[in-house]
Amino acid sequence: MNYTERFRVPSGAVVKLKHIDPSFKNHHEGHKEAAKEIEQYQRKLRELQELLHADGRRSLLLCLQALDAGGKDGTINHILGSMNPQGCEVVGFKQPSAEELAHDFLWRIHHAAPARGVVTIFNRSHYEDVLIARVHNLVPEKIWSRRYDLINAFESDLAAADTHILKFFLYISKEEQLKRFKDRLEDPAKQWKISEADYKERTYWDDYTVAYEDALSRCSTEDAPWFIIPSDHKWFRNLVVARIVVERLESLKMTFPPPTVDIEHIRKEYHSAKKHSH
Repeated sequence: MNYTERFRVPSGAVVKLKHIDPSFKNHHEGHKEAAKEIEQYQRKLRELQELLHADGRRSLLLCLQALDAGGKDGTINHILGSMNPQGCEVVGFKQPSAEELAHDFLWRIHHAAPARGVVTIFNRSHYEDVLIARVHNLVPEKIWSRRYDLINAFESDLAAADTHILKFFLYISKEEQLKRFKDRLEDPAKQWKISEADYKERTYWDDYTVAYEDALSRCSTEDAPWFIIPSDHKWFRNLVVARIVVERLESLKMTFPPPTVDIEHIRKEYHSAKKHSH
């Protein structure tokens, strides 16, 4: 199965999340059966990320969006755990600061876009401005409704500068979200993540569903496709995201750049130094 095609939102498609199963896990019985495949793609991720860094002509931007407890942090740990930290960075977008609010909504996003040779992961992203801003009426509809076209133009500009963009919506069921909230309550290592807003936001589930459907439908393009990742099973989510990133990086046909020094001359010096050291 080509995971890129299986989970990609085609350009112009009208997304209806009720037709997608967040507990889908393909042919895998469970994590144990998928573990070797996950490890395989982790190794490939590291190799390809190092090649991207050495090649230095392109960058990779991964945008992660999800409802609360959807697994953004877990996905980031999985991806970064496979890569060399020197060539990666994570940017989290929370409530805008006063300085950020004084500029257009994409100002803080553009500033965080990856440099060539770098993989940047957005934990939440510019899509918050057509999700939470829409659901909670933070700006009038006449403002947020224009932002889809502005986002598409922004991403097209990044793509023209050799930034490859992959956007992942980590889709969980309402029941799975509640289960994860319960796990947080019972695990001291996760209790710090709990906020009263988590439960209040559940009352907006249907509103968020419509907002996500519009964003996924209107902003999945050839330059910057959206992928809807079934995420009730964390291990399957990790496998799918890793595999899609690997498939994209492999498609770039990258090669290591040629050496900038005379290798034969340095090899001779090495052998000479080795000979005189004995």
